[in-house]
Amino acid sequence: MLTNLPADINVELLLSYFPMGKFKVALKGLHKRNTYNDIIDMEEMDDGEVHISVGRNSLYNALPEYIFHPIDRFDNLPTYEERKHFQDEIDKQEEEIRKAYLFFAPIDVLLLKLHTDVRDSLTPLAEENIVLQQILGDSLTDEQRNNRFIRQLIPLLPSCKYIRGNRTLITLMLRKVFMEEGLAMRPKAIKHQFTDDDPYYENSLDMTLGDSYIGNTFSEMVSSYEVYYWSDDECTSEFLSVIDDIEMLRLFVKDYFIAIEEDLVFDIHHDEPPLRLNDEVFFNYLNFNTNI
Repeated sequence: MLTNLPADINVELLLSYFPMGKFKVALKGLHKRNTYNDIIDMEEMDDGEVHISVGRNSLYNALPEYIFHPIDRFDNLPTYEERKHFQDEIDKQEEEIRKAYLFFAPIDVLLLKLHTDVRDSLTPLAEENIVLQQILGDSLTDEQRNNRFIRQLIPLLPSCKYIRGNRTLITLMLRKVFMEEGLAMRPKAIKHQFTDDDPYYENSLDMTLGDSYIGNTFSEMVSSYEVYYWSDDECTSEFLSVIDDIEMLRLFVKDYFIAIEEDLVFDIHHDEPPLRLNDEVFFNYLNFNTNI
């Protein structure tokens, strides 16, 4: 069974995959994890229970030796049959060690279970970079955090430096966000006209400059995305709330994922077939004339 496991898997990580009551753990100190594997041995019983031997210290190993064994055990051994007496004392000590391990086993397992629970609690924070998300998104309002579109992008905040300015990644990111909400999205490059309503410099000259001019209006290519809204009811409060949520998403993406010199535009479409009372075109569906 050990051959199918990584060479140095942590026992807490392994135990998180076993349901309670399906494994038994025995600590086989002294602690040798620095030079040996954390898991010394594993054996699967006929009933499916797995017995795991771990190379870690027990509480027994942390306490003074004289609490469990006489410190003068091997002193003043009789000279005759010395080898036999020495072996007898070793057997006594091994039995004392076995009983000490059994005595502390419930506490050792309880502490190991506590380590496993702590690891299970901290792993999501480490895997999803929750701390970094909170640091990078500390200026987000509660309304932004509750936005259904923005909520999907918050886990990507730690990677924003890799995504910023990369139109391919931004497109894939936004397409997934809208797809999760049942909306279709299509990228489109458009020219957007920008106007500075309060220009710093004068926006006109009393002279002819030919093709050159100074003004407060200019055109530039911007990242544009067509978003298709499929609901049958367009002018409802639900549709208006979707528009507000998408606008909030647009500002959020501009702040964290769009290059500072670029802009972002969402073009909301609501494709509905026109209402036909009568016209000269015959519409056939599945070879049946459905006009009234």
